[in-house]
Amino acid sequence: MFTGIILAIGSIAAIEPKAGDCRLKISTGKLPLADAHLGDSIAVNGVCLTAVELGRDYFYADVSNETLARTTLKTAKVGTRVNLELALTPSTRMGGHIVSGHVDGIGTVLDKHSDGRSYRFRFKAPDNLAKYIAEKGSICINGISLTVNEVDGAVFGVNIVPHTLQETTLGDTEAGDKVNLEVDLLARYLERLMAGDSAARGMGGVTEQLLKSSGFLN
Repeated sequence: MFTGIILAIGSIAAIEPKAGDCRLKISTGKLPLADAHLGDSIAVNGVCLTAVELGRDYFYADVSNETLARTTLKTAKVGTRVNLELALTPSTRMGGHIVSGHVDGIGTVLDKHSDGRSYRFRFKAPDNLAKYIAEKGSICINGISLTVNEVDGAVFGVNIVPHTLQETTLGDTEAGDKVNLEVDLLARYLERLMAGDSAARGMGGVTEQLLKSSGFLN
């Protein structure tokens, strides 16, 4: 588990094909690896990866075809800058929100513009994720815990303060760029719980009828 508070910007140092998938070498910049161990989880642009080899300022991680298919790591190149976060511990300050590192989909940067010293970004989420994104709710973009300022269908906006621009790769992004999205963990589980016994029968998610039968609608 993670908090979405980025600890360092690293980069893809090497991409090694491995029997149909790949192994990445990640240069970790200022990420504190002194207490890291083999098998630890490290979030790379919001993707939870397992460290299979650790060095002083790098680690290696295997990336499955499932992860390549669902995240922007499939288009990563040597030199691509990435946001890094170590898994939380019992003493970690919960400055962001609970993040699993399991990417739900890939979004697109629509535009950005300055607003005082901050920047406002608009993103387009996949249609199937729109229902989980709420105004003033939380969302994780490339591993960064952010507050949703506005929502219009599958389009949503966030405000990025100067510190976040400096300490993450969001300052590098331009209109048309792809980003990893993880919606609020509680929203996903709430939908499954609302489905009740029908979830085991493979029936759909939250519907108007389900909301009425559960007492949420008159």
